[in-house]
Amino acid sequence: MAGSRIQVNKAHKTRFSSKSSRHVHKTSLKDRSKISKPGSQVVKGARAARIQRNKMVQEQKRAALVKEKRALSGSLSPPRVIVLFGLSASVNISSLAEDLLQLLSEDRNVLEFPTVASSEYKLRTTVLKAPHGDLLSCIELAKVADLIVFVASASILSEIDASNDYIDSFGMQCLSVFRALGLPSTAVLIRDLPHEQKKRQEMKKICTCSLDSEFPEDCKFYPADTKDELHKFLCLFKEQRVKVPHWRNQRPYLMAHKVNLVVDHCNPEQSTLLLTGYLRTHCLSVNQLVHISGAGDFQLCKVEILKDPFPLNVRRREDLMDSDKTHDLQVINTLVPDPLKQEPLLVENVPDPLAGEQTWPTEAEMAEADREFKQKKIRKRALPRGTSEYQAAWIVDDDTDAEDSDSSDDAGIDGMVMDGKPSTEDDHLELDDDEASLALNLIDSDDETEADSVMMEGDNLTREQIEDEIRKIKDAHAEDEEFPDEVDTPIDVPARKRFAKYRGLKSFRTSSWDPKESLPPEYSRIFSFDNFTRTQKHVLKKVLEMEQGSMDDCVIPAGSYTKLHIKNVPVSVASKLCELSRRMPVVACGLLQHESKMSVLHFSIKKCDTYAPPVKSKEELIFHVGFRQFVARPIFSSDNISSDKHKMERFLHSGRFSVASIYAPISFPPLPLIVFKRKLGDLSQTAVVAVGSLRSIDPDRIILKKIILTGYPQRVSKVKASVRYMFHNPDDVRWFKPVEVWTKCGRRGRIKEPVGAMKCVLNGVLQQHDTVCMSLYKRTYPKWAEKRFPIDD
Repeated sequence: MAGSRIQVNKAHKTRFSSKSSRHVHKTSLKDRSKISKPGSQVVKGARAARIQRNKMVQEQKRAALVKEKRALSGSLSPPRVIVLFGLSASVNISSLAEDLLQLLSEDRNVLEFPTVASSEYKLRTTVLKAPHGDLLSCIELAKVADLIVFVASASILSEIDASNDYIDSFGMQCLSVFRALGLPSTAVLIRDLPHEQKKRQEMKKICTCSLDSEFPEDCKFYPADTKDELHKFLCLFKEQRVKVPHWRNQRPYLMAHKVNLVVDHCNPEQSTLLLTGYLRTHCLSVNQLVHISGAGDFQLCKVEILKDPFPLNVRRREDLMDSDKTHDLQVINTLVPDPLKQEPLLVENVPDPLAGEQTWPTEAEMAEADREFKQKKIRKRALPRGTSEYQAAWIVDDDTDAEDSDSSDDAGIDGMVMDGKPSTEDDHLELDDDEASLALNLIDSDDETEADSVMMEGDNLTREQIEDEIRKIKDAHAEDEEFPDEVDTPIDVPARKRFAKYRGLKSFRTSSWDPKESLPPEYSRIFSFDNFTRTQKHVLKKVLEMEQGSMDDCVIPAGSYTKLHIKNVPVSVASKLCELSRRMPVVACGLLQHESKMSVLHFSIKKCDTYAPPVKSKEELIFHVGFRQFVARPIFSSDNISSDKHKMERFLHSGRFSVASIYAPISFPPLPLIVFKRKLGDLSQTAVVAVGSLRSIDPDRIILKKIILTGYPQRVSKVKASVRYMFHNPDDVRWFKPVEVWTKCGRRGRIKEPVGAMKCVLNGVLQQHDTVCMSLYKRTYPKWAEKRFPIDD
């Protein structure tokens, strides 16, 4: 046998060793510790501190896991929500729900809301059925589910293509939306397996292999035909650690078991909405605002903590059955908000139109100003080209001819803005973009994104008109993909008037653009943060302090069975919520500080592959952001990482991510996003347009709309060219003369003079087949939606 393979190295030579190591064998162990290196104790102390710190972190994580497990599976935790979702229309989930409830309920007496408490399994569960074909109901059920059970039927197996038979088109659409929302704990139950053991195992294996790629890695498959198999599934589910999306752990929410309304006698149009259910995830303060999905934000007038109707303790359950004969639950505690501490329902900022005024002029001052203005209009003076009104006030009046005054008036034509500054080339008149628009008394007639985006109501259109409207939108979408940003110069309207609000940029990446310049009136109604990240940390810290301290008497602990009294809810909205509660859960979630105020929200979204029609900017869409829902009219833009300016997109293109900017209530990320659109002609039906997530809240994000004016070379002489059809009169050429031109073959140049056609000088030889282009930019903003919430329709 071969010897040991351990490598043995030669000892160092004595002449290379130090004196201390040479005489170390002569030193006793006691003295050896005294003459050790001074840094050894420091290293040992640092190592001990590092070990101690790691041990503390490990203990904190273990304590957090134990606390989470007790909160989710203890006797005081709310019932776990199990949602049964059939992967195809042929799956019978009603029979499965009955089997589960019979196993969990000893007396088989299922209440109106299917929540049961099982002392055998030591588990409280709520079993809900997702209606196949109702997409909105399935999404609302997925938002509140602790476990989504996907049910497949093995009886529909096809030898040609098994995967398509297990999951139909609606099931695939729901799966993609569930992934965008964030999947909680999942499991797959296989029904209708054959009775013979060998065929049963084969069919289960085929079904598992077909569906394995559609679900997460930790998703397990269970047969679910007999009671023993369901018993095994429930035992494993009881010990399973519940996994929920992160966005659900940030805010408290309540899934209503009962929805009622009480009409206010003083104001018949207002009512008090009563929502009864278990409070989940976090504590809720009675001073907080709450959001009802699809209805809006409201204040609480009272909160009642009721006795738990589904206790695990058998004695408590017997007492509850005796008290249930009165059909009224016992009220343990009643909380009323403090008027001094209650958060106000502040949605929009109310601007003061006189906030910038120092004094109000008297009638005499106004009459004198009018007289001076009239005299100033009558008197004409000869001024050098490029002289502003402020400079002209310092020039002494001289008698001049009428010809000089006419020439000074003509100088105002040449004044296009470049990079937001007045052009100094050829002594042009110093006018910025706003002054030019005001002097011409114009408004921007941007038909592509403002006029056509407001569609007619579907109820007033015939079928032919609807088809014609869809055809126009598709043609515009195809043209935008083939010739992006290209706009024809109108013949009957001067280009300097049509594009008065546009300006040129020397460089899209490096040129400056003031984010506070020429803001629309809607910006006076919204709120902004000096430092959004710091504000979010401060708000979440306050929530954590309230959760840990619970010093306030107005706090409702998580897991309590409560009745929320929500005041000032319109009667029409409350009645619709009562109707909706029969087919989908009504959810009320607590709002964090500032989350009721309006601002500009930016979402990263991607168009769904299953939605073929084009989606235009400023079109009315329905946004589902976490538990919140609101109506908005977004504008789409690209995400430019290397610049503070972003290019607007007229349509939402498929296959890539875009940024959607809207006016909406503030929400702190992370939050998922599902975008819906009402079908034209049938406003009651909606379709999923896009999915994404909340990106940021920033009203100062600059989104620029780009247009390209094109012209074609008529005569070319090396680097000089005569270009036609970009502008139709010399005054427009003089106005846009400061803006740089470029060609599709890579040449760049400038406008020289408007003699005959437009004369251009380029930095290279221009080809005859090339196209001369000019880029102009204008900042755009989202549209303010007329209706804020979907239920208002």
